[in-house]
Amino acid sequence: MALHSPDVGRHAPVLLEPFVDAYCADPDGCYVDATFGRGGHARAVLERLSPKGRLLGLDRDPEAVREGERLAAQDGRFCIRHAAFADLDAALDAAGWGQVHGVGFDLGVSSPQLDDAGRGFSFSNDGPLDMRMDSSSGKPVCERLQRISERELADIIRRFGDERFAGRIARAILKAVQEGAMTRTSQLENVVFHAVPKQGRFGGAHPATRTFQALRIWVNDEMGQIDSGIKAAMRRLLPGGRLAVISFHSGEDRRVRDLIEAEVHPCICPPDFPICACGRVASMRWVQKKPIRATDDEVAVNPRSRSALLRIAERLS
Repeated sequence: MALHSPDVGRHAPVLLEPFVDAYCADPDGCYVDATFGRGGHARAVLERLSPKGRLLGLDRDPEAVREGERLAAQDGRFCIRHAAFADLDAALDAAGWGQVHGVGFDLGVSSPQLDDAGRGFSFSNDGPLDMRMDSSSGKPVCERLQRISERELADIIRRFGDERFAGRIARAILKAVQEGAMTRTSQLENVVFHAVPKQGRFGGAHPATRTFQALRIWVNDEMGQIDSGIKAAMRRLLPGGRLAVISFHSGEDRRVRDLIEAEVHPCICPPDFPICACGRVASMRWVQKKPIRATDDEVAVNPRSRSALLRIAERLS
């Protein structure tokens, strides 16, 4: 059955049909949309559910939660909680839920967040240098940059952005911070652009892309969130329950793959042992280890889907 997305173009939920197919198999089941966003995937799941089915949405973005509350007022099978997906265990407990039939994650920043200059995620439109997923807690990136060393900042840009000019960029950013010229996204974009050697400024992605990505991941502890959220999801699945995860860059995807693989092949015995002696038993199996990618048709309609990678795993016991 083809699913209908309420959004078109750049706000369309990515990999809509394969994602929902991946983790929503029982119309009477209980499911978690761990990254509600603006509800594109959640609405598609609700189309699949019977009157007995239930869907819990999580998001740490207050704007997303408000959208979820509007959906909850229209559909009694759905409820939303203001929570990071790292707090999935606590959210399920608070909702009175035990184990569930499926959990879905659509990682990273959403199109509405990127398009809102006031959130500070994008260099395309000038705005305050914030980058927090939850603007009601924590400190914006402009403040956090005032309390970090050049070495630490370079490591963040290198690890989370795969940026080969991380050292030069970190040095330039902190010089601008000391001069009081690092409070706006346009200022960060300008500093990074000129920190990159001339031969790297043109052709391909904008030279600030990797640095903006790295700082966003850092300020939101996105890798720590993935660790906690994926582990909790695997614990809370019923036998046969599915985990589906969409990621958008190699660092996220590797982390997701490794977390699942640790439950698929948990043995820690040395390779030369003839039989397993550690006693660790697999709790998950791969349904789709090689990531599913968007079709050319989807990419043409929704360019954001170009880098999307979907992995699927199933609980064994």
